[in-house]
Amino acid sequence: MSWLQKQHVLVPTDFSDASFEALFPARAFVNDVSNLHLLHVFTPVYAVEVGMVSEQFDDETRKKKLKEVIFRKLQNTEFENVNVQVIIGDPSSEIIDYAKKINADLIVIPSEGRTGFSRFLIGSVAERVVRFAHCPVLVLKKPI
Repeated sequence: MSWLQKQHVLVPTDFSDASFEALFPARAFVNDVSNLHLLHVFTPVYAVEVGMVSEQFDDETRKKKLKEVIFRKLQNTEFENVNVQVIIGDPSSEIIDYAKKINADLIVIPSEGRTGFSRFLIGSVAERVVRFAHCPVLVLKKPI
């Protein structure tokens, strides 16, 4: 195995095109796509939130539905056999914790490319992951 080859590469997804496109450069770091881990983190929904009166939207149902959407998106692609996980919580914290849990050698994450005041107000998941991850992080910038 070369120094570029990794055992476990984590690719967080927010369902944006950029996050699914990150699978392509991540693929270059593994011998087998089963060594890729695709992770989606969503925040819990509380019953008091508008539109959440129905129990159809409990967290476990949401996890199941989100996984189904991911599997459908990956169907008939070279990424059908990636490991898919859906977790509830704070995205940056959960990405960092999951990377430790699977002993990831690399995290490949797209950057939203926010700058200035909007970045200050909103924060950046990619930036927090870079700062606190136990392993190297490859941040993919959007083309300008």
